[in-house]
This record gives sequence, C-alpha cells and structure tokens, in this order.
Amino acid sequence: MVEANNAKYWRAVPAPCVGYVWAYMSWGQYGRDVSSATDQIAAYASQTPAAGDGLDAWVLDIDDTCLSNLPYYQAKQFGAYDPTAFKAWASRGTCPGIPAMVRLFWTLKGGGFRVFLLSGRDEEALGASTAANLAAAGFAGYDRLILRSAAYRGQSSVVFKSAERRRLVEEGYRIRGNVGDQWSDLQGDCAGDRVFKVPNPMYFVP
Repeated sequence: MVEANNAKYWRAVPAPCVGYVWAYMSWGQYGRDVSSATDQIAAYASQTPAAGDGLDAWVLDIDDTCLSNLPYYQAKQFGAYDPTAFKAWASRGTCPGIPAMVRLFWTLKGGGFRVFLLSGRDEEALGASTAANLAAAGFAGYDRLILRSAAYRGQSSVVFKSAERRRLVEEGYRIRGNVGDQWSDLQGDCAGDRVFKVPNPMYFVP
C-alpha cells in the first residue's frame, strides 16, 4: 500500500510489520528491486539520449535513493522519525551508497546528462557532511547539490522540491527524469518527463 501510494501519513512501521520490513530490506529483495528499477531507468535514458547542449538533466533524491539510512532505521526498529537523532546520524557522513544507484549515477553522467541531487536535508546543518558522504559513497561530479534552505523550513517536500525543480527549468534545463524513494519526491511542478520510484517501506515523507 505504501508503494502504491495508498497508505499515507503513518509515523512508524506497525509492530506486526517490523519483521517483514526487516526481512525485505536486509535479505536481498530490496537490493534486487532497486536494481530492477535502475535497469528500467537506464533503459529509458538510453532511448532518450542527451541532446549535447548541456541542458538535459536528471534529478535524484538523496536519502534512501542514493544514500542508505537502513542502519539507522534498523537500530530504531523502524520507529517514528526523530529529527534530532536523524540529524546526528546524517552528520556523521557514513551513510552507505546504494550500489545500483551509484551505477545509475555514472551511467547518466556518461550519457551526457546533467545530474542534480535534490534533498530535504537541512542545508545549514548537513550541507558539508552530506557533500563529503556523497563523495565517499561514489557520487562525485554531480552538477549541483540542492538542500533545504532556511526559506523552506516547515514547507512540505512537494512544495520545496517543486520550487527547486522549477528554478532549474527557468535556468533552461530540461528535466528528462526524476528519481526518488518517496512519492513526494515525484509530485508537484516540473516533475520531469518521467518519474521513477525506488522502494522504501521504512518511512513516509509528505
């Protein structure tokens, strides 16, 4: 129901479901599903090649799209979101890269696309650690890291990400694809020619 966008506004994985989520995320099926999604994304990108003028772009989310927070959520037994605890975790800069997404990132770069990383992480608190974490995880050479500025604190993900994508379009970029783990990454204005969702049953971001 989460993947179908039918289960919304839940704060924590229900206790009877924790074992199922743990098994899905940890025993191989999650990795296979992400790889299947990235195979589809790469196939689509190859069918719509970059024009060569430097304006064809892809937008990728960061948390649990490029970087995995699975160790953090496992330690919490997939409990309710705690902004203070998550900030402490993310500031360590040790989130592992998701292997299939690292490969996709380099496929897009190799295809001549501009790649923008767009995240709801707080720019002031997590900007430096996020940039270092991305580099260590294999995401080097992206065109721009866009994080939530003070102007968008308290705004929904859809509002914030729509505004930032609209800014890219106003700069002349053509958003050919948009990848995220939350439906809110993929909704709103200037979402792109095509959107792709990777699985994430651990939490919901409105």
